Amino acid sequence: MKKIITYGSFDLFHEGHYKILQRAKELGDYLIVGVTTEHFDEMRGKLNLVDPIMTRIQNVKDTGFADEIIVEDHEGQKIEDIQKYGIDTFVLGSDWVGKFDYLKQYCNVVYLERTPNISSSLIREDRFKIIRIGIVGTGRITYRFFSETSYVSGAEVVCAYNPEKESGDYFHNRTGLTVFNENYEQFLEEVDAVYVASPNETHYEYVKKAIESGKHVLCEKPMTFTHDEALELYDLAKECGVCLMEGIRAAYLPGFSQMISVARSGRIGEIRDVEAAFTRLGDPNSREMSDAKYSGAFLEYGSYCMLPIFKLLGSDYEDVRLESILKEDGFDTFTKIQFRYKDAMATAKAGAGVKAEGELVIAGTQGYIYVPAPWWIMRSFDVRYEDSNHIDHYDTTIGGGDGFRYEIREFLSKINGTGGNDYKLTAGESIAMAKVVEKFMEGRRKFW
Repeated sequence: MKKIITYGSFDLFHEGHYKILQRAKELGDYLIVGVTTEHFDEMRGKLNLVDPIMTRIQNVKDTGFADEIIVEDHEGQKIEDIQKYGIDTFVLGSDWVGKFDYLKQYCNVVYLERTPNISSSLIREDRFKIIRIGIVGTGRITYRFFSETSYVSGAEVVCAYNPEKESGDYFHNRTGLTVFNENYEQFLEEVDAVYVASPNETHYEYVKKAIESGKHVLCEKPMTFTHDEALELYDLAKECGVCLMEGIRAAYLPGFSQMISVARSGRIGEIRDVEAAFTRLGDPNSREMSDAKYSGAFLEYGSYCMLPIFKLLGSDYEDVRLESILKEDGFDTFTKIQFRYKDAMATAKAGAGVKAEGELVIAGTQGYIYVPAPWWIMRSFDVRYEDSNHIDHYDTTIGGGDGFRYEIREFLSKINGTGGNDYKLTAGESIAMAKVVEKFMEGRRKFW
């Protein structure tokens, strides 16, 4: 008897799950299916589960493909199960190619091709459906987004759009996704939501057309170059009844939310100063390190640094000043943004090709909060006081390298109406950042 084993959450059971189980069963005589517990999924960074485990087990059972169903609840169990049940072949979807090759010393490992454009027809909860996401742009960051969606229940990337055919073909070869090169409107017909990660100067038009087509939008920063454009897009999204989010990932991390809550709680007294730095050396040939018109230190990293300032001090500042170190073509390698409030000050520092300590410091009348580099991927922070021996330390966990999946989860929660209020990054805060971006762009245009 040839035994096959596969694992999964099987949340919001859909056609893709059904076909994986069907094809796994065809590989042998006896199929064992491992269904993960909520706790284990959370520990391995899987977010946004909807169905309880008994519902997910029943959905697998109802397919009729599983000869035996087991529960996966701890790291290392796959090797234990392979040995315990005498498994011949381990099977998983192609989204995980290479990640379980270490099991080849115990049994055969097969990655089955994913099911494109999955259907929500088999989902058991009427109030939820798989959100079909299309990616606009096929640059480096889009591969991370594509990979991270596999850790967030309820989302499926189904296609991409890029008018540059060569880049689109390369993306297709690596992901298997259909890539549209000519007709943006046709691309929009295939999706419920879009993730815009195209060059900065194209964001506004892509976002506007998507909203007008009734699509939810998650857009990389900066979403616009002017205050009025940002205000227009948020008003349009409200009018069209869709969700619009700006992709500043730090805003959606559990640790960042916790840090903001501690700072606002009065633990360090009244906040008098916020200083945030985000610098990166990067590849000098990359777009973000060489595009003098639409990229550079401020446009790539400035929004991150303004985030904690606006969250803690608000956007009603009395004055803002921007100073940059520029190349001959106007590319800013280092930009400092200084805010003056009635009773506080703040400084944001962004560097492209210049490296500094990427820390966040929040000074108060009774103590201060220190977040070590890289604070925008917040894993810990300290509350420190006059007595240097008194330190309150906080640790947080992040699934994935840079927390992309938390941003995706927030996006889905807003689409499904389960995310509550828009408090992690409000429309008002996003619009306020656009106002500073506009001031920066006014200075840059003299080089054009």
